[in-house]
Amino acid sequence: MLAHLQPHLEKIKGHHVLCVGDMMLDRFFYGHVERISPEAPIPVLRIEREDIALGGSGNVVRNVVSLGGDVDIVGVIGKDQTGYELGEQIAQMRGVTPCLITDDNRRTTIKTRHVADGQQLLRADRETGADISEKIEDQIIMCVKSTIENCDIIILSDYAKGVLTPKVTQAIMQMAAEHNKRVLVDPKGRDFERYRGAFMLTPNRKELGEAVGQKIQTIGDAEDAARILIARYDLQGILAKLGADGVCLVMKEQEALHFRATARAVHDVSGAGDTVVATMALCLAGGVPEEDGAMLANMAGSIAVGKVGTATVSCQDIIKELQRDYSRASEEKILDQTTARETVDRWHKQSLKVGFTNGVFDLLHPGHLSLLRQARAACDRLVVGVNSDSSVKRLKGEDRPVQNEVARATVLAALADVDLVVVFSEDTPFALIESLRPSLLVKGGDYTLDQVVGADLVQSWEGEVLLAEIIEGQSTTAMIKRAKS
Repeated sequence: MLAHLQPHLEKIKGHHVLCVGDMMLDRFFYGHVERISPEAPIPVLRIEREDIALGGSGNVVRNVVSLGGDVDIVGVIGKDQTGYELGEQIAQMRGVTPCLITDDNRRTTIKTRHVADGQQLLRADRETGADISEKIEDQIIMCVKSTIENCDIIILSDYAKGVLTPKVTQAIMQMAAEHNKRVLVDPKGRDFERYRGAFMLTPNRKELGEAVGQKIQTIGDAEDAARILIARYDLQGILAKLGADGVCLVMKEQEALHFRATARAVHDVSGAGDTVVATMALCLAGGVPEEDGAMLANMAGSIAVGKVGTATVSCQDIIKELQRDYSRASEEKILDQTTARETVDRWHKQSLKVGFTNGVFDLLHPGHLSLLRQARAACDRLVVGVNSDSSVKRLKGEDRPVQNEVARATVLAALADVDLVVVFSEDTPFALIESLRPSLLVKGGDYTLDQVVGADLVQSWEGEVLLAEIIEGQSTTAMIKRAKS
């Protein structure tokens, strides 16, 4: 059920992000390995090219910009060549306003990776991990104070390099609360007390386990750990990044959701977590529902690991992935009644308005499309019940249906307005409506309320019944007659 995600990509553009965290530079040496060194049992990398890119919080910024956002970035660099190169990288980026504080007593973090044929051989880090001085802390707080009013959301990108000290983090949390700004934190360390009151944390599997003092082996473990952290630190949600297992979204007092990774080939996991954070932050800023934001963030992270280096992901990359998965996603919309009930129950728990309509849908025509469009416009999720072949024969005669139930369900599932398709074998959808308990029941305006099967049921649980406008002269029976003549 991915078709509804693409319109969200317009919502995430043009938002202003304030990003505070650990700045670093990523340097890559690319080449080939053709032999083993005679000096030691190690590969010899024949370097063919070199590249540098922003890493750490800088990579979050790169992804925000790539997805169409603007950024104020606050960070610390050393008075060294690496710091100069980092500043040059930021200066070349559109839509980025930097507040880089130079600390004469620190070295700028640089991570050097040697890559052969798309696979990392070695990573070497040069960094200072000590906390910044009180003077630098005050400068960072002043930078945040001068920019926080104009941002739509705040990202704290903590790589445990000493910038997001308890004093800095708690000051940002306090300012965010005063200005009613949501804070998304990519955390580090075992003690998350400094992040108390954040809207959402995005720990990876290791960070999540360390924070609660237990190993995260299953999705259930991740959910349990997330709920502990939400209660302990007064958070609204956790988006746990679980590598090959995708992401697990746990929002306060809501059912946990798990989205599997979609990567077809993993070339480099460098910076994929930053991509997830940037995407989720922009989705929150754009008013995208948390569930859909997590799906898009998971998809963006999966795209990132399929690229080499600390790669960025664009909206166009996500659109291509959505289009590639469209046929598979359409098939996933077709569920049996038991699985459909479980899905709809989850939607109900998320306070989504679930609509239902039904029919034979033998030869899809403009009248059908109009009905489905009106139905989807009146709800958050639309379920379509489709008569099975046996029930159609009982209702329409032995020469119907023209298309079998699999073909009819597949065509409906390919429509963006349809979120779920269920084939039912009874002559009416009464039992299916009773099972799914939709909040909205939709039929064509050629029916009267007393003729709509299930109307009394839906009204009994305070649901609505909508009689949609119909397009005159459109019917499958008429189409078949014209075709025969």
